[in-house]
Amino acid sequence: MKKISVLVVDDSELIRRVLSQIINAAADMHVVGTAEDPYDAREKIKQLNPDVLTLDIEMPKMDGISFLRNLMRLRPMPVIMISTLTEKGAPATLEALEIGAVDYLAKPKTDQMQGLQAYTDDIHEKIRAAAGANMGMTDRSRQMTTIRESGVRARNTKYDPRKLIAIGASTGGTEAIKEVLLGMPVNCPPIVISQHIPPVFSTTFAERMNRLCDITVYEAQSGMQLEPGCAYLAPGDFHLVLEKKGARYFTRLLQTEQVNRHRPSVDVMFDSVADLCRSDAVGALLTGMGRDGAAGLLKLKEQGCYTIAQDQATSVVWGMPGAAVQLGAASEVCALEKIHQKVLAACAIR
Repeated sequence: MKKISVLVVDDSELIRRVLSQIINAAADMHVVGTAEDPYDAREKIKQLNPDVLTLDIEMPKMDGISFLRNLMRLRPMPVIMISTLTEKGAPATLEALEIGAVDYLAKPKTDQMQGLQAYTDDIHEKIRAAAGANMGMTDRSRQMTTIRESGVRARNTKYDPRKLIAIGASTGGTEAIKEVLLGMPVNCPPIVISQHIPPVFSTTFAERMNRLCDITVYEAQSGMQLEPGCAYLAPGDFHLVLEKKGARYFTRLLQTEQVNRHRPSVDVMFDSVADLCRSDAVGALLTGMGRDGAAGLLKLKEQGCYTIAQDQATSVVWGMPGAAVQLGAASEVCALEKIHQKVLAACAIR
């Protein structure tokens, strides 16, 4: 079996050593080289032809974002950004995902080495997913204008006031969610979203979506009443579920156990929507590794909801939607650029 070859790029010798040890501990991958700055990385990419690159955002001589932009223009390849999970690191990391990075990881805390097992598992999983990522789907910027225009046209449609839209995603999901939300008109049904994302990053992501989209995008808080033309994103480290009071739906945040190794979990949100909304919901499961959301999407379908899974051709990683398709959970399998139209059509008053 051919091992996944990884090039580690970081200006810290200690971080390079820690990441190399973690990656080399897996039987199916190995570090073929390390680089201390982007210029060193550029030469080693030519020499070593790695399958996956881990890239620090903050480096001397050239920052990781500038290097990534050049790399995706000249030699697109799977890149996992190594970021600090801070308010400063979040915007740069989300920008890297827009440019074409497949995923990101927190920088290992070398003063807390006893907590590295979960981090090790996460690195191995993300590298495997990156090695098989669909690199043709990491830059969707050309689609955005057309999608926004279709959202403007959709304002003339009337939508069933009982309807609710639920969206789940993971790897590649921030850009996929952006594409769906850009197509949503200001009179669309309420939207709830669970994206696998850490605290701080979810705040930055919600703020960015709110700036870009015609609809209003919130990072959810407990007790928010769901309104048309609004989307509610589960904050990092919290499950998002619904409560119903009369005919109205409200958000509720939980810090119960992780489900499918995630909090927020898509399954937790989909289960809640299925229990409360019955057939009045529309569910969409987008790109991501693993199986989170597949069982929940099936539950929605069994309640009579229209459900949709993103297709393999347009998914960065066809794990979650692929698992849903295997379960028979999707009413329809669809390309990403058509999902907003399909979802809105399912909510329209006929």
